[in-house]
Amino acid sequence: MRVLVTGHNGYIGCALVPLLLEAGHDVGGLDNYLYETCTFGDDVESISAVRKDVRDVEAADLEGFEAVIHLAAISNDPVGDLNADTTYDINHRAASNLARLAKEAGVSRFLFSSSCSLYGAAGDGFLDESAAFNPVTPYGHSKILAEQDMHLLADDDFSPTYLRNATAYGLSARLRGDLVVNNLAGYAFTTGEALIKSDGMPWRPLVHIEDISRAFVALLHAPREVVHDEAFNVGQTSENYRVREVAAIVEEVVPGSKATYSNEAAPDIRNYRVSCDKLESLVPEYQPQWTVRRGVEQLYDAFLRNGLELEDFLSRRFLRIKHVKELQEEGVLDEGLRRLDLEPTFV
Repeated sequence: MRVLVTGHNGYIGCALVPLLLEAGHDVGGLDNYLYETCTFGDDVESISAVRKDVRDVEAADLEGFEAVIHLAAISNDPVGDLNADTTYDINHRAASNLARLAKEAGVSRFLFSSSCSLYGAAGDGFLDESAAFNPVTPYGHSKILAEQDMHLLADDDFSPTYLRNATAYGLSARLRGDLVVNNLAGYAFTTGEALIKSDGMPWRPLVHIEDISRAFVALLHAPREVVHDEAFNVGQTSENYRVREVAAIVEEVVPGSKATYSNEAAPDIRNYRVSCDKLESLVPEYQPQWTVRRGVEQLYDAFLRNGLELEDFLSRRFLRIKHVKELQEEGVLDEGLRRLDLEPTFV
């Protein structure tokens, strides 16, 4: 199958593209390469791609593809809160427009990277895909609006599927240090303290980026009637943790480290616990392979190999909000998160 991956050069895209190639697909990319200098370890696998802002996509960019996997987005709350309208512009309006253009271009399958954060402040019970939405950030709300727009496009010729990913973690050539598992492991390695920045009580479903990628591949291969206009929580039901439990795992894996609380630690209203049984039941090809403990072990080994230091871990290379703000200060990025140096090109 000929597959276009938007955001292929980002945190998850770096894990997804090799799996798609391994499965025999012809893969193209589309990315604004905002994080191309944020490399950790080996760089990403090169594929034929278009260097373009997702807000500027045209139908011609999508012609000839049988499927689109849409990852490109404002992908964390601090950047999402920086300019809420920009978050809606990219995560909602541009995503919906991309789906509409894909339909016009004859793309038959559209896999949308949504998020479990749309459940928001939800309490301690397990949530399946029929649960009510209660987002607490522009990021979470934008994903709801995009799903609703794509639902209106679904018909016999255009089949959208919504992957509500749990909170991601794991090693990537575009490693993020602002995700809870990665952050706790990075602090533990560089300071000896797995620093908890909340009261440690919120529930989070957690999933390795390789397992997110496996879900995309499995849903791409699944019979259309199983996944057409369907939402799936992506992760494992057994991999829901309180933040303090993650810190305890980090404490056990990283020698000499200890779980501690920040002086500014406070309750976090984002609290949700999800069931991923639907995906594992309906799509047997999906076989997740990671647990948080294994993921922390992977990160620890990578930090050792690369000699990670605290100054580096707290730099723009790993913190998306810092990278964005520094690009704005340098005049490379405007307030709407458009790259002022971006010329649409094939790479």
